[in-house]
Amino acid sequence: MATTSDLRKGMLIRYNGAIHRVVEYQHIAPGNWRAMVRMKLKNFDSGKTIEDRVRAGSEIDVITTQTRDAQYLYDDGTSYHFMDNENFDQIALPKEDFEDTMSWMKENDMIVLLTEDGGKVLSVEIPNFVTLKVVDAPVMLRGDTSGKVMKKVTIETGAEIQVPDFVKEGDIIRIDTRSGEYVERA
Repeated sequence: MATTSDLRKGMLIRYNGAIHRVVEYQHIAPGNWRAMVRMKLKNFDSGKTIEDRVRAGSEIDVITTQTRDAQYLYDDGTSYHFMDNENFDQIALPKEDFEDTMSWMKENDMIVLLTEDGGKVLSVEIPNFVTLKVVDAPVMLRGDTSGKVMKKVTIETGAEIQVPDFVKEGDIIRIDTRSGEYVERA
């Protein structure tokens, strides 16, 4: 077990039964009181941020993680299937846990799996930008507009995205996967 003196920004710890990422920490020694550590933690699953204080020198449960390169194989309706690039093992992950992330990925794309020591997958990390083909785009009629006109199109993964009105069916566009926004035509 590690102690509060081992805390570092970005570290994953198990706190109150849940996995948290250390956003910020500060060692405080207020006069004649006992020293304490003020921590700002972000819940790994829900994304909620909490602040708490613990006594300096308290034990903390540090989670050791590894990253593994993998290839996205297919979606069977209930799970996403991946292949580990080192040992060629197939990994199935529940669709409801990773649906937001995987909406930008197509079959055979490369991803990174963040795993706990026991082999449990904590997260799927995808590239910040992807290039995808527009498969359905409504035709916009030009009118008197003074601003930017956007329309909703469907891309090859099935996700829908807002794009400028000049994008048409068959265009290949670049998307920022962190925000889900159109960047440019490729």
